[in-house]
Amino acid sequence: MMESTYPTTRDIARWWKDVLKCPKHVIAPMVDASELPWRMLSRRYGADLCFTPMIHSKNFVKDQKYRNENINACKCLEDRPLIMQFCGNDPKVLTEAAIFAKDYCDGIDINLGCPQKIAKTGHYGAFLQDEWKLIENIVKSINQNVGIPISCKIRVFEDVEKTVRYAKMIEAAGCWMLTVHGRTIAQKGVMTGLANWNIIKIVRESVSIPVLANGNIQYLSDVQKCIDATGVNGVMSAEGSLHNPALFAGIQPNVWQVALEYIHLVKQFPCPMSYSRGHLFKIFHHVLVMEDNYDLREALGKGKSIECFEDVCNQLKERYEPYFHAKEWSPKNPLILNLPFPPWICQPYERPPPSVHPNYNKSRNFEQENQTKIYNTDVVVGENTISKKRLKRMNRKGLTCLPTRIRDDRKLEVCLQPDCSNIAGAKCDRKLCRICCSTKCKTEIVDCVGHRIHMQSQKDIGSPEKMEIVDV
Repeated sequence: MMESTYPTTRDIARWWKDVLKCPKHVIAPMVDASELPWRMLSRRYGADLCFTPMIHSKNFVKDQKYRNENINACKCLEDRPLIMQFCGNDPKVLTEAAIFAKDYCDGIDINLGCPQKIAKTGHYGAFLQDEWKLIENIVKSINQNVGIPISCKIRVFEDVEKTVRYAKMIEAAGCWMLTVHGRTIAQKGVMTGLANWNIIKIVRESVSIPVLANGNIQYLSDVQKCIDATGVNGVMSAEGSLHNPALFAGIQPNVWQVALEYIHLVKQFPCPMSYSRGHLFKIFHHVLVMEDNYDLREALGKGKSIECFEDVCNQLKERYEPYFHAKEWSPKNPLILNLPFPPWICQPYERPPPSVHPNYNKSRNFEQENQTKIYNTDVVVGENTISKKRLKRMNRKGLTCLPTRIRDDRKLEVCLQPDCSNIAGAKCDRKLCRICCSTKCKTEIVDCVGHRIHMQSQKDIGSPEKMEIVDV
């Protein structure tokens, strides 16, 4: 068992200077977006430090396949310095995850800033920001049991003094670096608005550890403006870099150039196609909203291979390269007319301010309205009624009708566990629900193929380093 250790000012300074190399330009942790090919592309264009996509600590500890996939994506020697970000709410699980990951990165980041509904359901991210004791225990536990620097990414409160106390608490628990996103938990989606640099400045002046600022970075000039306004050590970009991966280089290349570069990196460092598709939609956003390119937008959405994506890039190049070389071009779409640059040039997507959005006055009920909207957009296909989301998925797969086996027609059986009224798994040999089956498998060290629970199979895999995790 390691002795309790807390970072000294000298430790933090040495890590910041010698390991992280005093990063000024930082790529944010982005779900399904800051994967290895994108990190390599970003480093090519001036990124000093990159974060991995958010990793679920519980899955990382318990699922060897999931763990190996994430670790293998962090073994590239050119992809350093690198910080792995984890989400979770259990100090012991996060500590175990850090033990597994410590040899493949230069730091562990705790996600305390995700405002999305999935984070609320999973009870992590920004939805932990009122549970200060839990956050303190998480940071302390990793400090006491794992020899690796810890950073935290947070959102601000509307109350400035509360934000300062929050940051100081995290620093006192043993945090080495703090990333402050200058938006509150309510500022998301159409209600995003501008990040508050003033609060970031006050936080920076209140702590002694390095601070990164996140929010409002669309061009390279914004980086220095942010540093001058807040006094932070570096600036993190998320959405800005997705639309222009060359943001930190201060250039705005044509969209097909960076798209083809990215595709080449994907061939070198394979990643899920959904990641690549998402990146290309971001890069091509301004050209794909034009009616002349609806065919390419559809091709990109339905593409089933990286070669299909490459073909879309080449077609865009063929259509717009003549204009890039001074051929006269007259846009018809009013959205394109208002852009500062031609649509084939990488440039940021500027969200309209919340005040002009039709749902602005209904923002308090936004999530409820959005949920209603999902269920009220059904489409009739033959004799069945399905959601538009499922119809879109069917079109992407080339399906014209629903599968012959309708899930709702199966016979539902109640879990055989006494006092349990849940529905039993259709493929569970024990006729138990997932919760009861999981408990039984863990108790008796057995497997359940139907529920994909492999306790007996993983018995010999072992756990992280044989060391006791200290409760704090």
